[in-house]
Order: sequence, then C-alpha cells, then structure tokens
Amino acid sequence: MNENLFASFIAPTILGLPAAVLIILFPPLLIPTSKYLINNRLITTQQWLIKLTSKQMMAMHNTKGRTWSLMLVSLIIFIATTNLLGLLPHSFTPTTQLSMNLAMAIPLWAGAVIMGFRSKIKNALAHFLPQGTPTPLIPMLVIIETISLLIQPMALAVRLTANITAGHLLMHLVGSATLAMSTINLPSTLIIFTILILLTILEIAVALIQAYVFTLLVSLYLHDNT
Repeated sequence: MNENLFASFIAPTILGLPAAVLIILFPPLLIPTSKYLINNRLITTQQWLIKLTSKQMMAMHNTKGRTWSLMLVSLIIFIATTNLLGLLPHSFTPTTQLSMNLAMAIPLWAGAVIMGFRSKIKNALAHFLPQGTPTPLIPMLVIIETISLLIQPMALAVRLTANITAGHLLMHLVGSATLAMSTINLPSTLIIFTILILLTILEIAVALIQAYVFTLLVSLYLHDNT
C-alpha cells in the first residue's frame, strides 16, 4: 500500500536510456499479416473491422479528404493497441503521457488546418466570424473563434490522457483494496474483486472508444477543412 500511485506512469528506462520508443514501436508488431492468397479467420476479421471503421469515418469526406484514410486507420489501430497493452500488469501506457498525445494531435490538426487555408481560404476564414454577427461583437467573436481553433489539439490530447490515466488509477486503487482486504474479510474481497473484473471490462471498452473518438475528431477537423 506504500507504493507510489503514479509509479506506473513514469517512463521506463533500460540502462539509463528511455525505453518509450521501443514500447511505442512494439504494438505494430502484434498486427498479424498474411502471405497467402486465402486468409485465416483472424486476418479476415481484422480486415473486416478495418474496412468497417474506414468506411464509417470516410463516408462524409470528399476525394481530397479520403487521401487521409490510411493515416487515420493507422492512427486508430496504433492508439487502440497501445491502450489495450497498457492494461496488462507491469506495463507502460504511452498514451498516458500528455507529451506523446500532443505529438500526435498537433501535426494532424495543423495539417488539416493548413490544407483548409490552402484550398478553401474563404470558408476557413468564414469560421472566425459567423454570419449575422452584430458589428460591436465582431472583435470579440474573432478572438473567441481563434482561441477555440488553437485549443483543438490540446483538447484532443488532454481528453485521451485524462481518460486513460483515470482508468488506470481507478484500477490501481481497486486492485490495492482487493489485496488489502484479502487478509481481513474474504466476502468483501470477493465483492471488490468482482468490481475489479467489471472495471477491467469497462477499461477495455474505454481504450477502444477513446481511440475511436480521437481519430473521429481528427477526421471531423479534416472534414471542416476539405
């Protein structure tokens, strides 16, 4: 019980060198590939899920926006696998680090915004001033819309970081309570352990949902600028 509550969020090191890069590169190795003409059930299910997700996200995009389909599918797969691997005991979840999530959010957001200013500059500038705005409110609304635009990547990163971190902390606390109660009261331990199992199932769902939400919001930003 004296263990540091935030110890699992510290970036691991190997011989004094940061191991976060190796951990980030590990999830793609778990994606199965096939060299045969006829795929097995695992590959077929994987391709079906990728096609379903890609179709749902790309349905609202035009031809220019659909050129991002490979990047968005790769993004959702990477975040989902990273979140799920972080649920394993004694593992490190890179998506609990705000710096990494900002490193994913800022380039994608900036690319979408720059594309909008290059291809549809009038529509991009029109977002800063809604139609029918009273003249005295124009400076204030321009400032508010500019701040809301600039805060989008921060909101993306903070949302993913907060949800994943909160789930890990809650699992850590419930797991510690289960271990502490195991020597005191067995019926209470079974109840808390059941809650821990249900919480683990919930966190698996949250890991997948947050990957989808992050990618969907990037897709919406792209749709607004293409």
